[in-house]
Amino acid sequence: MTDETSEAAAQGGPRGPTAAGAAPAEPVPAPTEDWVSRYKYLLADFENYRRRTEREREGVTRHARAALLRELLPILEAFRSARGALGHLPSNDPVRRGLELLDREWMTFLKHEGVEPIAEVGRPFRSDEAEAVGETPADPARPDGSVAEVVQQGYRFFGGVLRPAKVIVARAPAVAATAEGSPSEERSSSETRT
Repeated sequence: MTDETSEAAAQGGPRGPTAAGAAPAEPVPAPTEDWVSRYKYLLADFENYRRRTEREREGVTRHARAALLRELLPILEAFRSARGALGHLPSNDPVRRGLELLDREWMTFLKHEGVEPIAEVGRPFRSDEAEAVGETPADPARPDGSVAEVVQQGYRFFGGVLRPAKVIVARAPAVAATAEGSPSEERSSSETRT
């Protein structure tokens, strides 16, 4: 030790004397309720932050997956069109069997990704999931307000619409105009006024 430090220690220095019999050190105060509540609030804020960032990360991931799936849908439809064009081939033809295998793989992939087709012939038309591109007369097989034909399939992705379907809707023929607005009634009412 240097002379200065030994002299400061002998005099008690800034910390006080350290010899036996010296004044006891002040006890460390116990954490107050304020610090405990601050810790609890900080811990709750951190948990909320962690949950919020996890939800945001999942949302970004889901948005990116939806964008990719939207880009793949035209490829799927081109494939389905090609498969339909080769439907006249015999069932044991290798090309037809290969296309059927690819179709099953596409459907497995879409199901695994959470993509579901929307439109189905005979189901009621829902304007939030499909776009009506035409109408056709209703019949017993296709009741009024149901989907008569699917022009372009739409798809759902985790509860939201990935792409709306384009459908033709069955409509009952319009009922004739009511007698209230008929010209003969207007003529008779004008004759009574004169």
